[in-house]
Amino acid sequence: MLHSLHRRGVLAGMLALPSLALAQTAENWPRRPIRVVVPYAPGGAMDSSTRVISDKLGAALGQSIVIENRTGGSGTVGGSNVAQSAPDGYTFMAEGVPSLINPFTLRNIAFDYNTAFTPVTQVTRLPLALAVKTDLPARSVAEFIALAKGRRESLSCGHSGNGTAAHLVGVLLQRGAGITLNELPYRGGADAVRDLASGTLDCATVALLSVASLAESGRARILAVSSARRTPLMPDLPTLVESGVPDAVIEEWMGFYAPAGTPQPVIDRFQAAVATVLRDPEVTRRLAQLGAEPVGSSPAEFGAFVQRGRADAEKLVREAKIEVN
Repeated sequence: MLHSLHRRGVLAGMLALPSLALAQTAENWPRRPIRVVVPYAPGGAMDSSTRVISDKLGAALGQSIVIENRTGGSGTVGGSNVAQSAPDGYTFMAEGVPSLINPFTLRNIAFDYNTAFTPVTQVTRLPLALAVKTDLPARSVAEFIALAKGRRESLSCGHSGNGTAAHLVGVLLQRGAGITLNELPYRGGADAVRDLASGTLDCATVALLSVASLAESGRARILAVSSARRTPLMPDLPTLVESGVPDAVIEEWMGFYAPAGTPQPVIDRFQAAVATVLRDPEVTRRLAQLGAEPVGSSPAEFGAFVQRGRADAEKLVREAKIEVN
């Protein structure tokens, strides 16, 4: 009997070891600098949003945040690096809409977006906008749709490249409004905005901030944003949905992922630190200067957001037959 009780006690102790190890991991973490991989070039929205919060995030965690730009492959070069990294809480990835779209537009990806990463938190959202050149006779989305339907030649509409969120705004706009646009992919949103300002383009679907200064100076006109609700950055702008284009909801965003297998207590602590930093007025102000709104969702909320977004992206990409390579 005593022998049996002893064995049960040993077994119970062994079963408790993983939980104890996880608790100790969270308690002692972090012990060294934390690496955040940004799979895009310095200076872009993803990189800039990450750098806005990095110093205060490091202070909240008691270790420095080291940002590492690993560019190429529409984000897959950096993604591959993170997927192959140890799940020890010292590597995270800043990513956005490409993590939803890439699985359905890119071939020969070296990892599986569904299984390689653990969602940690959505950090920001960045509204996208439908803007037109100043001499286009359309001052609302309804007038824009009527104009598009009444023309022999399709209106030209630029975006930041095939398979991007800005591209999908145009796809949703055409489907919801029953119109056809002459879509013109650019190497980036800035190039599309430049041609919009010069009058070369009739319209563009681009990041709100990238066209806001043009609108203020009278060199472009913003008709609506593609977010689910009006943005506090420019609250007078209607959404596409309230302007009569059903289901036209998509926006840029940035969130943190960790390599799959990263201990949940570490993920929870990292997320809590991010959420605290996002409540800092200075951080909110600096993000607004980038055209971004803070979010700070929980790991569960972000995971559900990613799951829904990936399902929507798969359906849209296949129905619209979007290909990148």
